[in-house]
Amino acid sequence: MTGRQWLSLLLLTILVVVVTTTDPAKHHVKVLRKLKPVNSSSANVKQCLWFAMQEYNQESEERYIFKVVKILQAQLQVTDHMEYFIDVEIARSTCKKPLNYNENCVIQQSNKLGKNVTCSFFVRALPWNGEFTVVKRHCVDA
Repeated sequence: MTGRQWLSLLLLTILVVVVTTTDPAKHHVKVLRKLKPVNSSSANVKQCLWFAMQEYNQESEERYIFKVVKILQAQLQVTDHMEYFIDVEIARSTCKKPLNYNENCVIQQSNKLGKNVTCSFFVRALPWNGEFTVVKRHCVDA
C-alpha cells in the first residue's frame, strides 16, 4: 500500500470510530421489561437492599447504624441489567459504627436517639454475578 492509501485508511478508521462513539443510540438503554411491582421478599430485592444499606451506612456521617424497618414498595425494570426501585423506611439502631456482626442491633426507642428516615434506592444489578450499583439514593426524615 502506498502512503496515500494508508493515510486514507487511517482517516476512514478515525471517522468510523468517531461516529460510533458519538452515536446517541449507543448510550440509550433499551427497556426489555417495563417497571412493575415485585415481591419485596424476593432474594434479589433483599440482596439489592442489603447492598444499598451497606453503602448508606458507610457514607452516612451518623455514629449509629441504620436498619430497615419496613419495605414500602419494590419495583423491577429489566434493561441490560435488573434495575430495582426500592422504597423503605429505615431507623437508627442501637449499634454504633463500625458494625460488629455479633451485636444484636435493635431500633432506637428513645426520643433523643430515635430517628426514622424514608429512602428510595435505585439499584442496578446483575445478581448472578454479584454486581450491584446504587445509581441513585434519596432519603428524607420521616
